[in-house]
Amino acid sequence: MLPIEFTNRMKNLLKDEYDDFLLSYEKPKFQALRINTLKCNTNILSSLTDNSLDKVKWCDTGFYYSDNIRPGKNPLHEAGAYYIQEPSAMSPATYLNAGPGDIVLDLCAAPGGKSTQIACSMENEGLLISNEIIPSRAKILAENIERLGIRNAIVTNESPERLSNFFVEFFDKIMVDAPCSGEGMFRKNNDACNEWSMENVKICSDRQEEILNYAASMLKPGGRMVYSTCTFAPEENELNILRFLSKHPEFHIVKPKLYEGMSTGNPDYIKICDNIDYNLDFSELNQNFINDLNNTIRLLPHKLNGEGHFVAIFEKNVSENIDNQKSKNKTIKGVSEKSIKDYIDFCDLFLTKKLKGIHVMFGNQLNLLPESCPPLDKIKVLRAGLNLGTFLKNRFEPSHSLAMALRPNEVKNHIDLSLNDETIYKYINGETFEYSGTKGWYLITVEGISIGFGKLAGDVMKNHYPKGLRKNLH
Repeated sequence: MLPIEFTNRMKNLLKDEYDDFLLSYEKPKFQALRINTLKCNTNILSSLTDNSLDKVKWCDTGFYYSDNIRPGKNPLHEAGAYYIQEPSAMSPATYLNAGPGDIVLDLCAAPGGKSTQIACSMENEGLLISNEIIPSRAKILAENIERLGIRNAIVTNESPERLSNFFVEFFDKIMVDAPCSGEGMFRKNNDACNEWSMENVKICSDRQEEILNYAASMLKPGGRMVYSTCTFAPEENELNILRFLSKHPEFHIVKPKLYEGMSTGNPDYIKICDNIDYNLDFSELNQNFINDLNNTIRLLPHKLNGEGHFVAIFEKNVSENIDNQKSKNKTIKGVSEKSIKDYIDFCDLFLTKKLKGIHVMFGNQLNLLPESCPPLDKIKVLRAGLNLGTFLKNRFEPSHSLAMALRPNEVKNHIDLSLNDETIYKYINGETFEYSGTKGWYLITVEGISIGFGKLAGDVMKNHYPKGLRKNLH
């Protein structure tokens, strides 16, 4: 049952479209996955199904799937070949338009759908800081970053306020997928419906305004920021855009490309917000700000195959008098190769080429940070770039994170297992298997996609798949 106050407001917003909107709740939700191009390409879909899958219009690597495929119960999922993601939620990262070499912040990143999509477009080049303020959600974010083999991401567990103190005009691109009232997820998530109230809409709106203000200070002049929510509430969408633009004249809205089924934001929607004090005098607003709302995006479930979403694209104006902030940014200092000799020896034996980045020690752990990484000592970090492994007595032991980030052509020894081979299911369940070859470390892959390490001793491949990840997929 939808809340009465919600349905009355949606009638007021949608008018003649309301009946179609209401009928959308009687239809099944749409399910989609997004191919992880850091590890494979869309050809991997043939391993999931014999049939072609419909593409998500606004994401070249997004595809709808039906219940009979069950992609979450597949070794390819454990290998990070794809990320299961609601289709409308794929749109904000598309509009962020991040690329190789960019310095990017995903400010409200858990569980990781948008961060992992951004990482794919960055191709492991540049720096991605994925932040989540809630520790338990930040842990899930870090796990998804690892599963998809992302090398250039720093996962932080900080408030937007604290990050803004350290990263003044630092980022080329910022994603603000703000915590919201979740109205767009009512069909997918009953809890979102049960927890809804107009009071919570007001709380979310004020929190989003605060988050946007902190994000604004972290974006470089000329940079792009995407704001998104999964709610229909104008208080959290059009009204927040007006509030932001009225306080930040250095920003403007970018006119987006609209994909089939998308709608634009509506300036008239702000009129229903007048009964709540938002400290905004509409009579004094620049009419251009109001017109800018026509360049925001609404994804409505009765018009396209996805849930409710809102997207706005901002760019920060460039000033002729602005200092070159990039030249002021310090980068983290690494350790010498001489001090990590056991790791260098491992690379010589196992890798076909060196991995690019800055080597940093955390206790007995060796991590590889992006070359543009700033000092991290003043912020709470859950995952610092790519964990390479652990220094033990007289040896170096590579990490599962390293295995997930490698491709077969980057290693000298690897074993590729097929989905039709029972061995891959035994491996994920923690079992050893027989194999003949040169002793030492092997990258284990499934259909050519890395999933973990094994170490050959005699004719037995010892299993180094982490105990916490082991499961029976049958």
